[in-house]
Amino acid sequence: MIVVTDTSVILNLCLLGLPQVLPSIFGKVYAPPAVRDEFIRLANNDPRFLSLEFPRFIEVKAPASIHSLLPHSRLHSGECEALSLASEINASRVLMDERAGRAAAAMLGLPCIGLLGILIEARRCNLIAQLAPLLDKLQTEAKFWFSPTLKIQVLQLAGEAP
Repeated sequence: MIVVTDTSVILNLCLLGLPQVLPSIFGKVYAPPAVRDEFIRLANNDPRFLSLEFPRFIEVKAPASIHSLLPHSRLHSGECEALSLASEINASRVLMDERAGRAAAAMLGLPCIGLLGILIEARRCNLIAQLAPLLDKLQTEAKFWFSPTLKIQVLQLAGEAP
């Protein structure tokens, strides 16, 4: 399976110390240059992500062009490049959290999975022992927002809540 990641997913997996779940779940992982550059900028400047390193297993690949529907959207360059690359290489999935990016992916016929879905899958594959502490760390350290209802749903899907 081949996937293309946006910045948020890989950045937060690195914060959790879990970037290795991506190749374990998906196989080949690509990121466009804008995603790598944004990751590095945040790892150098944002106190939440200081000193994180862009994973070596991610192959950086630029899209040949930006999809014609994307420049007129409200997407950042990383999202535009990730969606364009995913479309070009017929990726199995795009790893993306942002609502506008997921909507654009759906418009392009690209299936998406976000950070929480990846963590659920990692739990199901026994790549992580417990999901609850990771969700707490995301909320406190990364300031990653999700509702209490969603948290319960995620824990239920991971088999950690009734």
